Amino acid sequence: MPIRFFILLIYSFIFWPSFSAQSYKNSLEFAEKTYSSMTLEEKVGQLFIISLYNNKGAEEIERVRTLIKNYPIGGLILMQEDPVQHALLLNEFNTYQKVPLLVGVDAEWGLYQRFPSAKKFPWALTLGAIQDKRWIKKMATQIATDCKSVGIHWNFAPVVDVNTNPKNPIIGNRSFGSDVSTVVRSASAYVDGLQQNGILSSLKHFPGHGDTDLDSHVDLPILTHDIDRLKKVELAPFKKLIRKRPAGIMVAHMYVPQLEKQKGVPASLSHSIITDLLKNKLHYKGIIITDALNMGAIKKSFRPGEAALRAIMAGNDILLFSEDPVEGQKQIISYYISGKISESRLKESVIKILKAKYEYGASPYSKIEISKINLHTQRHDELALNLYKNALTLLKNERNSFPYLSNTNSAIHYDFIALEESKDNNFVRNIQTISPNITIKSQDGKLSPNPLIIGIFKDNSSAYKSYKISQESLDFIKKASKIRPVHLLWFGSPYGLEDVDISSVKSILVAYEANDDAYKAVLEALQGDKISGRLPVTVNQNIPSGKGITRRKISK
Repeated sequence: MPIRFFILLIYSFIFWPSFSAQSYKNSLEFAEKTYSSMTLEEKVGQLFIISLYNNKGAEEIERVRTLIKNYPIGGLILMQEDPVQHALLLNEFNTYQKVPLLVGVDAEWGLYQRFPSAKKFPWALTLGAIQDKRWIKKMATQIATDCKSVGIHWNFAPVVDVNTNPKNPIIGNRSFGSDVSTVVRSASAYVDGLQQNGILSSLKHFPGHGDTDLDSHVDLPILTHDIDRLKKVELAPFKKLIRKRPAGIMVAHMYVPQLEKQKGVPASLSHSIITDLLKNKLHYKGIIITDALNMGAIKKSFRPGEAALRAIMAGNDILLFSEDPVEGQKQIISYYISGKISESRLKESVIKILKAKYEYGASPYSKIEISKINLHTQRHDELALNLYKNALTLLKNERNSFPYLSNTNSAIHYDFIALEESKDNNFVRNIQTISPNITIKSQDGKLSPNPLIIGIFKDNSSAYKSYKISQESLDFIKKASKIRPVHLLWFGSPYGLEDVDISSVKSILVAYEANDDAYKAVLEALQGDKISGRLPVTVNQNIPSGKGITRRKISK
C-alpha cells in the first residue's frame, strides 16, 4: 500500500467516524473509472448545480427538463415547494444523465425551509441556546432521514457565521450565536448528525458573513476587519470545524479587503481566499461550492458565464445556481482547450464530486419510493418540542419570582397581556387552561394590581423579520412595571431586548420564536418544567452571551 494512501486512511479514521478503508477505496475506484470514461463536456458538466422549482409552473419545469436532456449537469438544488413532485421529477431526470445527479437543498431548519408540508425545526439562533448539543445532533439526524426519503444527498448547512452584528439582514436567526465557542459546538453536532447518517454537510458562508450589514442577495457586502480580528472571529469556526472533515464548504459573495487585494472581487471568485487560504493554509480537502451565482452581489458585476469561469479559476469545485450553465460550460471548456485550466485542476474537482456521489448514495441511482415520503410525523413533533424546551432561557428571575401556574388554587393571581404582532395565537388561547389563577387582559383595558405577565410575540413567518418592538410596547412595559410586578415572556429574537429596561421587570423568559412548539414549551415551563438554556448572543453590556439561570423542575 502506498504510504500516501495509508496516511490518508489514518487521517480519515481519526476525523470521520463513519469512514472506512473499503468505502474510500471503492469510491476512489468509481471516481477514477467514471472520470476516464467521460468526455470533456461531461466532466465540465459535473461542476454545475442548477435550480429546480415546481411552484413556477410547467414552463419552468420543462426548461429544466430540456436542459438536463441536452447537457451534462452535475446536480440540482431543490427549491419550492412540493416534495412528492420533486421526487417524481428526480426519478425522471436521472434517466437522462450518464452520471446520476447530486441533489442538494437549503434545509437549515429542516425541509420545511423549502417544503411547507414538512415539520419546522428551530432556527440556529434558538439551537445555540441549547446546552446539551446532543439535541442538535438528533435534529440533524432526523433531517438526514427526511432528505434521504426525498432523494436529497446534500444539506447546505450548517451556517457557521459568528453573528456579531445584530443588524445583519441575512444571517441573524440563521447563526448559532455571537461567540465562536457556541457556534463551533452547535455546528459540530449538526455536522455529525448529517454525515454520520449519510448526508453531506456544507459549512457556510466562508470566510464569515456574521458582521455584515448588506444582504448579498441584493448587493456586495464588505467586511473591513483587520487580519487579527478575522482570525479570531470570522475564520475561527471554519478552522476548528475543518478538523471534522465537513463534506463541503460554501463560499460567500462578500468583499474582504484584508484577504483579497483586488477591489470588489467577492470571496466566491477570489483565488487568494479559496485556493491560497482555504485550500493551502487551512488545508481543506473537501468540496468547495459557491453561494448561489444568481445573487445580486454577483449579477451586478459579472456576466453569468464569466462568473462561472472565474469561480472555477479561483478554486471552487461546484458552481451553485448558475444563471446560464450552458454559457458557463462553454467558457470553461474554452479555457481548458487553451491550457488556461489544466487537466489536473479539472480532475481535482470532478473526482471530488464523483467520490461524493458514490459515498453518499447518488450513484448508482436508486429510485425514490414516493409512498415512503412523510416529513411531518409524531416523531418530528416530539423532537421539535424538546428542542424548543431545551432552548428556553431564563434571563432574569428576581427573588425566584418567575410565575408558577399550577392547576390548583394558589395565593398569587396573574393578569396576562399579549403585545406586538401575533396576539391571536394558541398560547393566548391556552394559557388560561393551565391554571385558574390567570386572567387575560387587553392593552387598552383596565389593569388590576395583580402581577402582570406580558407576552411579546414577534412575527415568526420568516427568519428575516425585524426583531424590533414598537415604542408603544416599550412604553407600556415601562408604565406597567412602575405599579405592579411585571414578567416578560419573549417570543422573538433576544436582540429585541436591547431597547428594554430589564432592571424594571421581575423576570424574563426568552423563547426565541413565536410558533406552537415554542408556545407549548413555555406553557410547560410555567407549570414547573426545567429551564436550562443560555443566551447565544450578546445583546448589550447588560445582556451578554452565556447569560441564563437554570431552574430545576418543580415537583407538582
